[in-house]
Amino acid sequence: MADEAAGTDLENAPVDAVVDELKTDIASGLSEDEASRRLATYGPNALPEKKTSLARQILRHFVGPIAFMIEAAALVSLLLGDMGDFVIIFGLLLFNAGLEFYQDSKATNALAALKNSLAPQASALRGGVVKTVDAATLVPGDIVNIRLGGIVPADIRLISGDYASIDQAALTGESLPVTKKVGDLAYSGSVVKQGEMAGVVIGTGGNTFFGRTARLVAGAGAVSQAQKAMFHIGNFLIVLAVVLALIMVAVQVYVDIVKADNWGLADALAILQFVLVLLVASIPVAMPAVFSITMALGALALSKEKAIVSRLSSIDEMAGADILCSDKTGTLTKNILTLGEPIPLDGVDSAEIVFCGALAARAEDSDAIDGAVIAALPDKMVLGKYRLSRFTPFDPVSKRTEASVAGPDGKTFLVSKGAPHAIVALCGGENAAAVDAHVAELGEKGYRALAVARSDDDGAHWQLLGILPMYDPPRDDSRQTIDNVRAKGVTVKMITGDDTAIARETARQLGLGANILAAADVFPKDMDPDNVPGPIANRILTADGFARVFPEHKYAIVKTFQKNGHLVAMTGDGVNDAPALKQADCGIAVSGATDAARSAAALILTAPGLSVIENAIDEARRIFGRITSYTVYRVALTMTIMFLVVLSTIFLGFQPLTPIMIVLMSLLDDIPIMTVAYDNTTVSDQPIRWRMPHLLTVSAVLGFASIVQSFGLLLMGMEVMSEPARWPGLGITDTAHLQSMMFLQLVAGGHLLLLVARKENWFTKRPYPAPPLMIAMVATQLVAVLMCGFGILVPQIPWLLIGLVWIYLIVWLFVLGLVRIGIDQVLENRSARRAMSIDVMNERLFR
Repeated sequence: MADEAAGTDLENAPVDAVVDELKTDIASGLSEDEASRRLATYGPNALPEKKTSLARQILRHFVGPIAFMIEAAALVSLLLGDMGDFVIIFGLLLFNAGLEFYQDSKATNALAALKNSLAPQASALRGGVVKTVDAATLVPGDIVNIRLGGIVPADIRLISGDYASIDQAALTGESLPVTKKVGDLAYSGSVVKQGEMAGVVIGTGGNTFFGRTARLVAGAGAVSQAQKAMFHIGNFLIVLAVVLALIMVAVQVYVDIVKADNWGLADALAILQFVLVLLVASIPVAMPAVFSITMALGALALSKEKAIVSRLSSIDEMAGADILCSDKTGTLTKNILTLGEPIPLDGVDSAEIVFCGALAARAEDSDAIDGAVIAALPDKMVLGKYRLSRFTPFDPVSKRTEASVAGPDGKTFLVSKGAPHAIVALCGGENAAAVDAHVAELGEKGYRALAVARSDDDGAHWQLLGILPMYDPPRDDSRQTIDNVRAKGVTVKMITGDDTAIARETARQLGLGANILAAADVFPKDMDPDNVPGPIANRILTADGFARVFPEHKYAIVKTFQKNGHLVAMTGDGVNDAPALKQADCGIAVSGATDAARSAAALILTAPGLSVIENAIDEARRIFGRITSYTVYRVALTMTIMFLVVLSTIFLGFQPLTPIMIVLMSLLDDIPIMTVAYDNTTVSDQPIRWRMPHLLTVSAVLGFASIVQSFGLLLMGMEVMSEPARWPGLGITDTAHLQSMMFLQLVAGGHLLLLVARKENWFTKRPYPAPPLMIAMVATQLVAVLMCGFGILVPQIPWLLIGLVWIYLIVWLFVLGLVRIGIDQVLENRSARRAMSIDVMNERLFR
C-alpha cells in the first residue's frame, strides 16, 4: 500500500494529512503525466497473476513415487524390446496422468474470479476534469467518485459528500450495508447501495484489502490426505521392491559369476529381465486411476445431493474432517434482515408500530431495513390506500426517515423511523429511560433496534409508538444440521465478521457454545497468519466461535487447526472467505456464494442451507471406505506377487510367472476392480483418516497369508510335476503348465482376497458387494478360467486342475477371513490400550 512507502498510516491518519502525504489536489486531482508516473511506480490496479505453463501443468502429473516406478518399468520394457509390455504400462501411465490433468482443468481459478470482481472502469478527477478511466490505471492519490450501484474501484478514504451506504459483506462478512461518512475507509470491490461521495485512492491492486485477500488465496492450499497416502504406499512398495531386487540380483550374480563362472551379456539381460518382472509385479499401476475413478463416481453421487465437487481429493478430506468452520452470514443465517416481536410503548398496538414503520419506508430504495419492515406487514396491499406526498430518506446526520402520508379519509399525518436516540429526541425525550433499557437488552442479544413515531399535527407533537427489533435469523435447518454433524464426530466453529454480541446470540440459538472471541482481542495487527504464536493458538483451539474477523483471521484460524492435527472443512460465501476456503482441507461454498468463494472451494453447494453437508459427509465416508478396501487388497496382492517371484526364483530356481502373465494379471486384477467405486460399504459414525501403520500392517499380514497360500499351491504343483504318473489327469508335466496354474491362482485368489479386504468382519455379512463389483469379479474369473481351459495366451491346463485350484482357493478364503478378523482385533485392542494409557497419564498430570 502507498502508506508503506510513505511511512504514514493512510487508513487512520486525518484526511488532510492523507491528501498532503499523497501530494494530490482535491479540486483538480492528479495530472495525466503524474498519474502515468505513479502507474509505473505502483503498477496497475489489478491483481497480480501467477501463471503456470501448460508444459509444467502436464509434467507435474508424471512425478511421484508410483509414477516413477511405472516409468522405470516402461523404460526397462523398451530397452529389452518388450513392446507389448511397454505399450500397456505406458498407456496406463498416460491414462492416470490424463485423468488427473482433466480434473485439475475443471477446477476454476480463484484469482481469476477475484480479478473479475474488480470494477472495470472508474470516474476519476484528472487535471481538473472528471473522466471515465480504466480502473486498472488508478494510482494512489487519484480523486475518484463513487455512486449508487457502482463498485468501489480501489481502497479509498472518503473526502467529500453527505454519505454513502456500502455493502461490504462479501469482503468483511458484515450482514448489513455500512453507512460511510467523510474520513471513512471504503474497500475495493464493495458495492455502493446509496449515496454519492468522493474519495482519494490510498491503495491499488495487490495492496488493497481485496488484494491482500487474493494473495492469501494464492498462497493457500494443503496437500490432500489422499496424496499423502499415495506417497506412503508408493514409498513402502518402492523400498520393498528395491530390497527384493537387490537380494535377487545379488543371488543371481553370485550364481552366474562365482559359481558358474560364465558371466556374459545374456546373463546380464536375464537379470534385467528378472528385475523387469519384479518391477511390473510391484507397481500397482492402476492405483492412481482407481483412486481418481472412485472419487469421480463419488463426485457424481454428490452432485445428485446438490453438491458439486471441483477438487476430487476434497472427498477424502471430508471423510476425515473433524472440524467444520462455518461462516455465519448467509451460511448459518438467512442473510435476510427480519423483524422480531415489536416492543410497544404506552399501550400502542404492535401492528400499528409495524404499519407506521412501513409507511416511513420506500421499497424502491432497495434498503435492507426498509425492506424488512415492509416484509413484516401481514397485508402489503393496505399501503396502496395511503398516498405518500413527501419522503425524507435516512442520512447519517438525522439518523431517521420521515414521510408525510395521506390516509383513505384524506387526513395527512407524519411518520418517522430510525435510530432510537434520534426518535426519542424527536419526541422530546418521551420514554427515554424505557427505550434505553430496551435497546441495551436487545444489544446484548445482537439485535438492532429501530424506533417508530407518529405525528397527527404536522410535527408539532410526536408520539413514540415503540421499538422494532431487527436481526438476521438462523436458517431453518441450521440447528438440526449442526446437531447431526456433531453426532458424526465433527465439531462446529462459527466464524463471522459481525459484532460479538450478534455472534453470541446466533451461537446461543444454534447451540454452538458461549466462548465467542473477538478477533481484535486475539490477533495482533501484524501477526503472520501462517505462524500463529502458541498462546493465541491455544485460545483458537478452545473457542466456540469468532467475531469481527477479517480474511487473514479466517485463514489463520483454519491453518492453526490444521497445524494441531485437525482436518478442517470450511463453509463460506464471500470474497472474505476465499483464502480460508482454499486453505481448508475441504472448502465448501454454500448456495449463492460469490464467484471468488466458488473458485476457492473444493465443494460447491447448489441448494440453500447446510443439510446437504450431512449427506456429503456420509457419501465421503463411503468413498473413503471403498478406497481403503482397494488399498488393502492391492498392497496385499502386490506383496504376494513380489515375494512369490523373488523367493521362488532364489530358492526354487523357478520363475512362476512369465512377463506376459504378469501384464495380463495386472489387467485382470485391476481394471475390473475399478468397479469397487460402486461398492456397498458401511458409513463410519466418526471421522476416518488414513491410518497408514494400521493399513499397512493389515495389508502385510494378509499378504503374508496369501504368500503362504501361493507357495503351498506352488509346492504341490512341483510335487505333481516331479511325479506326474502319481497324479493322472492333472496335466502338470512341465514348468509352462505350472505357470498357468499359478496364473489362475493369483487372478482368482486376488479377487477372492478383495472379499476379505473390503470388510473388517466376516465377508459373509452385510453389506454385500454391489452388483457391478460382483459382475466384474465373476466376469474376470470366467475369462481367467477360459484362458487356462482353452490355452488362450497361456499354456492350457486340464479342467480337473482348474476345479482343484478353485476348491483350494475357497478353503483359503475362510482362512484369510479368520486372519483379517484376528489382525483387526489385535490392532484395535492395542490402540484402545494406548488410548487408555494416555488418558490415565493426562489425568495424573492435570489432577
